[in-house]
Amino acid sequence: MNSAQEVLRLLDEVLSLNGRGAKFTRDTPLLGAMPELDSMAVVSLMTAMEDQLGIVVDDDDIDGHTFATLGSLTDFVDAKRAG
Repeated sequence: MNSAQEVLRLLDEVLSLNGRGAKFTRDTPLLGAMPELDSMAVVSLMTAMEDQLGIVVDDDDIDGHTFATLGSLTDFVDAKRAG
């Protein structure tokens, strides 16, 4: 499973999208475009990424751009994994 698939799986799980994420592309807007992705959901998503993807998310890592689109979130995960 590649990073985009893993991020989509987490989005679907954490936000209870019931499979809607299957239609998402790299350019799909997330933060501000999805009512499910509020501040509490961002925290839950970060925790899930740490637990399930094996990355460490520091407070300094997070800004609006990180969660702007599926592509920016996937790139963030890839960068964290690359170290």
